[in-house]
Amino acid sequence: MTEQLLLYPLLFQLLLAILLMFFWTKINVQKVISIVGGFVAVFLSGLLFYEVWTSGTQTVQAASWKAPFGITFVADTLAATLVLLTAISGLAVSFFSSASVIPARLRFGYFPIYHFLLLGLTGAFLTGDIFNLYVWFEIIIISSFVLITLGGEKAQIEGAVKYFTLNILASIIFLTAIAVLYGLAGSLNMADLSVLVPKLENRGLVEVAAILFLVGFGIKSAVFPLYFWLPASYHTPPSAVSAIFGGLLTKVGVYALIRIFSLIFTNDVFLGQILLVIAILTLFSGGVGALVQKNIKKIFSYLIICHIGFMIGGLAMFTKVALVGTIFYLIHDIVLKTNLFMISGLIYRIKGTSNVKLLGDLYDQYPKLSLLMFIPFLSLIGIPPFSGFWPKISLLTAALNTDNYVLLALIIVASLLTLIVIAKLWSEVFWKKGAVLEPRPHFLYFEKMTKAKKVQFILPIVMLAGVTLYIGFGAEHIQQVSERIASELMNKQQYIDAVMPQTE
Repeated sequence: MTEQLLLYPLLFQLLLAILLMFFWTKINVQKVISIVGGFVAVFLSGLLFYEVWTSGTQTVQAASWKAPFGITFVADTLAATLVLLTAISGLAVSFFSSASVIPARLRFGYFPIYHFLLLGLTGAFLTGDIFNLYVWFEIIIISSFVLITLGGEKAQIEGAVKYFTLNILASIIFLTAIAVLYGLAGSLNMADLSVLVPKLENRGLVEVAAILFLVGFGIKSAVFPLYFWLPASYHTPPSAVSAIFGGLLTKVGVYALIRIFSLIFTNDVFLGQILLVIAILTLFSGGVGALVQKNIKKIFSYLIICHIGFMIGGLAMFTKVALVGTIFYLIHDIVLKTNLFMISGLIYRIKGTSNVKLLGDLYDQYPKLSLLMFIPFLSLIGIPPFSGFWPKISLLTAALNTDNYVLLALIIVASLLTLIVIAKLWSEVFWKKGAVLEPRPHFLYFEKMTKAKKVQFILPIVMLAGVTLYIGFGAEHIQQVSERIASELMNKQQYIDAVMPQTE
């Protein structure tokens, strides 16, 4: 029974998506099912995390076919942690969606597609088969493409074309890399590949496969110079959609990079140097891009890119301290970026615009809400003892220990750029006198909402702000989880033995 626990978060999201389709025209019923289902998903994911934490890596071999011949599902500490974070972020966005997404969009299957997206994310984290990782990525792309185009506005279609084109290109490159690797090793099981790939004689083709994976996952992670699709698309859909995109879609690409380059392509100095250069350029370009934007969502989109650089830098150094910083930052960033896009949605509902130049007076009008929003901002900057501070200590220490002084300098520069961006944003949106805007006649402003609807807007932001505070003020617990994940990544034999116990 405990072995099957691994599949419960996955199967439950599938069940929710199917169940919601039976209530296609009943929007209020869909809202209740999605929110209640979100609580159940958090519970099941929490059970899985507890089981992995107490009993070690869990595996399921589909149809009892032993690895590497069947389809394998694996929940190590990294996968279980990300499944739990997916459920927590998913619950928050379910609440936010029920208040912020207009009925016209909800009637076109918003909630079923949304839970298919969560299904794809959960499957990507739990699969132990590299071809099935591709399949889960396709489910994510299809679901996200529907969500980004729902409503059919011109800006959405333009953003969706850029999003879909680049992600399909990434999928083609990813599939090509799988084909090359399968031709070389004759296996698709990641644990089996971990054993076979280091023994392959044709190292040139192995390098080609590794670079193809790097490009494919690099596009999905929005690293330099492959990130242009993200700020061109993430600001176009409703804020609830942007929230789940910003929190999780790029992070599944980062997860894939971590998994592939810690399990299959290990101890490659050349790849490490490429990742290091990519991290440095991603940190700089994302930070500078955020400085010049006027739209709140675009600012947050460029900050996603900038902060991906922290995680890629830690992976490039590949020491235990660096990986601890990478995992800690990944945990912090999923929760924080989800919350920031929900905050951008709330600001839009209060003022009717996302243009920083037209905003202002927010602190005077809503001081309590402004202080609530200030918590994620402090965490984003990394002011001690908030959550963004602790992983940077590990990353700076690793950079110093490995003599990566350029990366160390760029981590500091990116942190300063983030500070400048957020200080400027706070000054423009919260402190200054705002422009007098013409009221939009058919726009539902926050002040005109019922008390219940206001609660639905604010509650998920409070919830994720609470999680962010826990990550910062309870940093010793997150550090403990991060250290265990880093140890498992450094010792890949644990993963191999869990999937294929017969392997010596």
